[in-house]
Amino acid sequence: MHAASRDADEALVALYTTHYRSLVRLGTLLLHDQAAAEDVVQDAFVAVHASWHRLRDPEKALAYLRQSVVNRSRSRLRHLKVADRKAPALLPAEAAGAVPSAETRALTALDRDHVLRALRSLPQRQREVIVLRYYADLSEAQIADAMGISTGAVKSHASRGMGALRERLERTS
Repeated sequence: MHAASRDADEALVALYTTHYRSLVRLGTLLLHDQAAAEDVVQDAFVAVHASWHRLRDPEKALAYLRQSVVNRSRSRLRHLKVADRKAPALLPAEAAGAVPSAETRALTALDRDHVLRALRSLPQRQREVIVLRYYADLSEAQIADAMGISTGAVKSHASRGMGALRERLERTS
């Protein structure tokens, strides 16, 4: 094994150990599905490993991973939208089976449910900025890096998103 390959492996193991869970949480918030988020994060790590030698600044590997998770989540969501449009409509009995049980609803905190529902109703970019800012606790510069947009766009999406979120939450209270 070459020294460069060994260094890349060690760096990725360190990144994986330190940041895997936070990247899965990010993906879960964007995709609303932990298993899909785990797949997206795993794919992102595999892609970084395969292209490690092309990274100009290995110190920015975490930012690259975040951007990869956001981009792969977007791709997954686009795929799901297309698949949903092509799927046959559910019969009324099948649709009724999709409603969560009373036990599940009782265990789910009502406030959290309202916030998640309101968050999901936001446009994609606003939702991504809010999740990256307030859940992943990234700076505007890190968010801009992860999403491939300017910091001004991050500020704009955050402001509009928080305003819309506040409005939705006030309507449901």
